[in-house]
Amino acid sequence: MGPDQGGPDDRNGAGETGGADGSGSGDEAAQAPGGGRIRRQEPGATVPRPPTVGEARARDKARKDRAEQERLAAEAEAKAEERRRKRKKGLIGGVAVVGVVGLVALGYTALSSDDVQATCIDPNTEVEVDESYCTTGTPGTGGMAGMFIFAGSPYRYYYGGSAGGVGTKVTGGTVVTPKGATITTKSGTTIQRGGFGSKSTGSGGS
Repeated sequence: MGPDQGGPDDRNGAGETGGADGSGSGDEAAQAPGGGRIRRQEPGATVPRPPTVGEARARDKARKDRAEQERLAAEAEAKAEERRRKRKKGLIGGVAVVGVVGLVALGYTALSSDDVQATCIDPNTEVEVDESYCTTGTPGTGGMAGMFIFAGSPYRYYYGGSAGGVGTKVTGGTVVTPKGATITTKSGTTIQRGGFGSKSTGSGGS
């Protein structure tokens, strides 16, 4: 009996001792090394750490640098737009001047040429019409040189320049009658001989 009773007591004692030692080992493992504490961050409750003086200065400098770069970029774009606007204005002005000079030069060429071709046109549209619309009258009819009246509608000659035929617009000439030039129509009718004033001959002439 003695050995049987003594066995459990010895086992219980060893178990208690082992349990105490095990409990002590578990407590030591739960503690952080060095005695430090771990802080848990809770969303909506944790307040961020305020920046240091150095961090605040660095952020402020970066913000100012960004603002300065944006300002310089905006100024550069504004200057580029102003240059484009001036260049476009200059080109438009140059085209207008060249256009006016070209018209004057073409008109002068038509007026100073010895032989000039006349094209009958509708003065309202400067579109070439059939020659018969102009050959039914004589220069000066209606009080204007080169003006002709046919069926109540005015038509006149266009001197020099070029036209693609009836129904096309004439360009590069003038409606002013050249002085001292020999003027003929496309059909060969002479409506003015150089140096002798206005004179119509040929088909439909007077």
